[in-house]
Parts: sequence; structure tokens; C-alpha cells
Amino acid sequence: MEYVNAFWVGGLICALVQILMEKTKLMPGRIMVMLVCTGAVLSALGLYQPFLEFAGAGASVPLLGFGNVLMKGVREAVEEQGFLGLFSGGFKAGAVGTSAALIFGYLASLIFNPKMKK
Repeated sequence: MEYVNAFWVGGLICALVQILMEKTKLMPGRIMVMLVCTGAVLSALGLYQPFLEFAGAGASVPLLGFGNVLMKGVREAVEEQGFLGLFSGGFKAGAVGTSAALIFGYLASLIFNPKMKK
């Protein structure tokens, strides 16, 4: 049942974002920022964790999940370091995912030989 919940929740998130892209004039970058901020706000309000427990990967893989990870990192760093944790917590929490995206993107560019658009 976990797979089913992850599938339909992740698919619903993607479908809603696709509708948002088609029906509004928002640029994809702004929509991505909106998703990360929404995940962070839901996490700050304590609403994201129950959603994450229900949907599993369907809630943790989309950009909403990245906002949740950043907020968790900030919360933990503030508890440990106080005010300075506001500046370091998000970087520390998001470093692994960001590094993995950069490394795998670079490896893919080596394998597939990308070309510049003209």
C-alpha cells in the first residue's frame, strides 16, 4: 500500500504543477521556488511530517520534500547553535542532495556528450 500512496500522491503533485504551468504565465523557475517554499512553510507549521508518513517517497522526492529537508536542517541547527543556525542549517541539510545532483549531472554530461543550443 505504501507504493500505491507514493504513486498517487507524487502523481497528483506533478499533475497540479503541470496544470499550474499550463494555465498561468509563471515561469518554471518561479514554480520551483514556490514548491520549495511551500514545503518549508508546511514543515514549519508541522503539517508536512504527517503527509510524509502517509505518502512516503511521493512526498519526499518532489521539490516540496526539498523544502521540508531545508526546514528540518534549519530547525535542528537553531536548536544546536542558536541564531547562527539560521544561516548554516539549510546548507548542511541540503548539501548531500545538491551534491548528488551536480555529480550525476556532470557524469551524464560526460556519457551523453551534450551540445550547446544555437
